[in-house]
Formats: sequence, structure tokens, C-alpha cells
Amino acid sequence: MPEIRDLTYVRFEIEDLDKQAQFLTDFGFEVSRKGDRLFARGYDSAPYIYIAEQAKGPARFQGMGFEALTQSELERIAAIGHVPIEEIDLPGGGLRARMVDPDGNEVDIVYGVSQASKLPPPSRSPINQENQERRANPRLGQRVSFTEASCSIKRLGHCVLNVTDFRISEAWYKERIGFITSDEIYIGTEDKTLGAFMRLDRGEEYVDHHTLFLVGAGHSEFNHAAFEVCHWDYIMQSHDFLAQQGYEQRWGVGKHVLGSQVFDYWKDPAGFTLEHFTDGDLFNRSFGSHKQPFENLLAVHWGPEGAP
Repeated sequence: MPEIRDLTYVRFEIEDLDKQAQFLTDFGFEVSRKGDRLFARGYDSAPYIYIAEQAKGPARFQGMGFEALTQSELERIAAIGHVPIEEIDLPGGGLRARMVDPDGNEVDIVYGVSQASKLPPPSRSPINQENQERRANPRLGQRVSFTEASCSIKRLGHCVLNVTDFRISEAWYKERIGFITSDEIYIGTEDKTLGAFMRLDRGEEYVDHHTLFLVGAGHSEFNHAAFEVCHWDYIMQSHDFLAQQGYEQRWGVGKHVLGSQVFDYWKDPAGFTLEHFTDGDLFNRSFGSHKQPFENLLAVHWGPEGAP
């Protein structure tokens, strides 16, 4: 079984780091700056889940990193790509093997990164569920209350890439990362595949419905990255706050059919789309793989239909 824990960060080159730092802070990250780099983290223990470097030209997506559970897994993947293993000169140190996928995106496999101390997460009082017995209701005699914190994002959940040739990219990522298809998307008939939601293979362990979604768009382009937030109310609180700050919303608030996440998509000052999500599906190996028509890709349980 492949030994990849999770997607751990995304990397960009950004022209205006000051403006980007303000957006990331408003979006819910804890942000730090070291020279010509921005580091953004969530309240989990990863020292960073988003990196932005000073652009030497137009802003661009550089790539992403996955965490190996063992050094032998790092070495296995490095051998497939015929790439060296090097020390990481970023917070937490560790080792890295950097590959380039079929569309030119840099894909890092990292191991041994020292974790940071967790940050206190925001919280809200328990939800008053309809099916709770009155005397067992944990909110009896209490108003709804919220606690605030410096960081409202928990972790990086998934990345979506438009790719030139879906089957070539699918095979590349499955060989190295060990992905399993959750839902393959087809247009019209099942033999006309557009792309696939893919999850990590952790055996009986439950993982997100997708960590990577590859869209066979006929060209290479960053689509979006999604970050899990502390609770459902934060989605709505942040939605209002980001709108008040004048940022551009892309899609939401709504609830996906495939993956089930409550979602809210926003465009950052550099033009990249970042998503807040919560309440997503979790599956293990026994869930298997499925095929879904294109209509289900953009379908929602509630909220605006169809991505912009």
C-alpha cells in the first residue's frame, strides 16, 4: 500500500506579496513572511499549507507537496522519477524529492518535516439537533456562542488541476502517489471521460472523497485549491466578511453532490481561486470507484447551480 499521508501544501509565484498577505489573512490563515516568501498555515500542526514566492514575471501556480509516511516511500517515488532527494530550506526542514508532472507542475514528496505547535481553533456551541432528546441536548439554557482565534482554517483538503491529457496525468499520479478513483466523470457516454476525483489509498483508513481532481481540459491550468475550515457557521461568517472587503466571489455558498462539501469559492488578488469547505464525505478502500455523468459534477444539494 502506498504510504502517502496527505496533500500538504500548494505553491505560487505572486507579484504583490503585500496584497496577497492581506487576502490570506482575511481568508482565515495565519500568515508569516520571510524575505520574498509568504507562508500561510492552518491551526493543525503543519508549519505551512500555502507558500507564495515573489514572482519574477506574471503570477503562476508552481506546484504542490505530498507528505510521505516513511523515508523509504520518499526514496521509492524519487527512484520512479529519477530525481534527487534534497534537504528542505523551509520552516520545519525535512527532505524532499521534486518531480515535474506531464504538464510542468512541480510535485514534491516530503518527509521528516518538523511539525509546529497546533493553534487553538475557533469553536461554536453545539448544534441543537432536531432528533436529540431534550434532556440530552448540550445546549439547554445556552445561547449560541462563538470563540474567535487567529486562524480559522484547519488544513489543505484538495487541489484541482486542468490537464492536457487526462489519462496520461492520471497514470502519472496514480503510479507515484497511489491514488484511487472515487468518481470518474464522463460526458454523454461512459467512454468519453472528462476527468476524475481521486482519493488517497490508506486501506481501511477513511480519507477525503478527493485529494486531487484532474480535469481533461486539453490545456494545463490551475483550477483551485480547497481549505477545510473550522465549522459551518464560519463559512457564512467568512462569506459576509470577504464580500464586505470587496473580494470577488466565484461560486457559493452551496453543497456539492459529489464529495458533499459545503463550499464557497473566492478569487485572490492574483486571480487564483481558493475554496473554503466543510462537511465533506470520507471513504476508505471499500467504497470502490464509480462513474458519474457530467451533470453530477456541477450538481448541488442546495445553492447556486453550475460553476462560473
